[in-house]
Amino acid sequence: MTPPIKIAVAGALGHMGQAVVAVVAADPVFALAGCFGRPGAERDGLVDAETALEAADVVVDFTTGKASATLAETCAARGGPALVIGSTGFEPADLARIAETARKVAIVRAGNFSMGVNMLVGLITRAAQTLPPDVWDIEVFEAHHRRKVDAPSGTALMMGEAVAKGRRVSLASVERRARDGIIGERKVGEIGFSVLRGGGIVGEHSVVFAADEEILTLSHSARDRSMFARGAVAAALWVAGRAPGEYDMQDVLGFSGEADLGSRARIQRDAKRLIL
Repeated sequence: MTPPIKIAVAGALGHMGQAVVAVVAADPVFALAGCFGRPGAERDGLVDAETALEAADVVVDFTTGKASATLAETCAARGGPALVIGSTGFEPADLARIAETARKVAIVRAGNFSMGVNMLVGLITRAAQTLPPDVWDIEVFEAHHRRKVDAPSGTALMMGEAVAKGRRVSLASVERRARDGIIGERKVGEIGFSVLRGGGIVGEHSVVFAADEEILTLSHSARDRSMFARGAVAAALWVAGRAPGEYDMQDVLGFSGEADLGSRARIQRDAKRLIL
């Protein structure tokens, strides 16, 4: 019998951390190696980070961009465990630190671990490839609960990157994150972002392709955080024992084009068991 994959959970007292713990505890394929948070959180019934990392094959991390970068450096320095990072709100320096650590440890990092969202990303790229920027304007809308501290969301930025990939441009060169005052006409090729924060909204995302005569909207609605937790645990199943590198959910689900048909079927079977 194959031994269970041992998973440690960073940020275990947060909403997503608690959801991941529940998914891991409910599936015999996994064993909970330890839950930890910021230094000093041991008083809340957690273990210290080193104890959890020592016992784990994979650590699932939903904290902050800076904390995730520091955790990745710690894992790389000690030779493991692998990481699944679902944090958002990264500064460029944090992303550079994670990219450097991925030379020594396997990391799956994604702005969203939903199966539906990751399917949608592929559709967005295809639409952006097909619909010319001088005819079709693109706006990314997102809405989350009042407690979310970063904007645009990591998922909205994923979708913006998918548009930019389809149009063969860098997102940084065409993004527009705010509009206020007399701003003039919209620039050709601009990718706009609009944000709502309020109530208990789990997550709403839409990409609007607007032409003079018609509007195409590709959207996703999250109903429960557990779907993100199941996706993160599916990523943990995939990344355990993987070679060093920085991966995303397109790799996990076999959508990157690198997996052969047999591997893709296995990946999607495992993901389906956890996500659906």
